[in-house]
Amino acid sequence: MTLLELSEFARNVGIVLAGGIGIWLAWLRVTVANKQAELARRDHVAELFTRAVGQLADSKLEVRLGAIYTLRQIANDFPDLTSAVFELLSAYLRENAVDYGEDQPPIDVREIMAILKQGLGG
Repeated sequence: MTLLELSEFARNVGIVLAGGIGIWLAWLRVTVANKQAELARRDHVAELFTRAVGQLADSKLEVRLGAIYTLRQIANDFPDLTSAVFELLSAYLRENAVDYGEDQPPIDVREIMAILKQGLGG
């Protein structure tokens, strides 16, 4: 092997190594960016969950309904939070139990019951 061939071989090996290192660094950067995006999304969901919990006790029906729909969406989008949402909605029904007699319960209570029924395979 001549000096010129050896030089070209070393250059090609260097280019391949640099390319491989560049690809590895780009992959690391994308992985970290994806983790950061997922953490930001989870933080946002935690804030939505906390806000919805507070809104369940609001005196306005539309605010309570908004909270219930938000919690339903959280349960659908984040399966690991489904049991927490169901426990929260169940506790809300237990703590606010009212005998409606022959009347239908209000729409917010009916929505919670529908969500719980759907989640239980109904």
